[in-house]
Amino acid sequence: QVQLVESGGGLVQAGGSLRLSCAASGLPFSAYGMGWFRQVPGKEREFVAASNWSGSTNYADSVRGRFTISRDNTKHTVYLQMNSLKPEDTAVYYCAARPGIIATDANNKYWGQGTQVTVSS
Repeated sequence: QVQLVESGGGLVQAGGSLRLSCAASGLPFSAYGMGWFRQVPGKEREFVAASNWSGSTNYADSVRGRFTISRDNTKHTVYLQMNSLKPEDTAVYYCAARPGIIATDANNKYWGQGTQVTVSS
């Protein structure tokens, strides 16, 4: 049974930082693309960042230069370091997994339950 468990969300002031973690179990982690998406009420889930099986990464334009995705294949964990946070980064952040490469259109195989990030102005 595959599980993705996110942690690290919370309330932070604008300009602050948070680090999200997603611990995966039940899948061959090093062969999977791992990614982060976010969603606000009334909007579609949007791509944030991905770390693919090859080690390549990609980012949404809105977070490039502020967020960094990384993974530890020995711990089966993917991280999202979020710096210079803005109120518009407020959302529920979801971890996703897909064999090989993350689909930026959200068509991914596995999802976590989400963790709330709130950035106050």
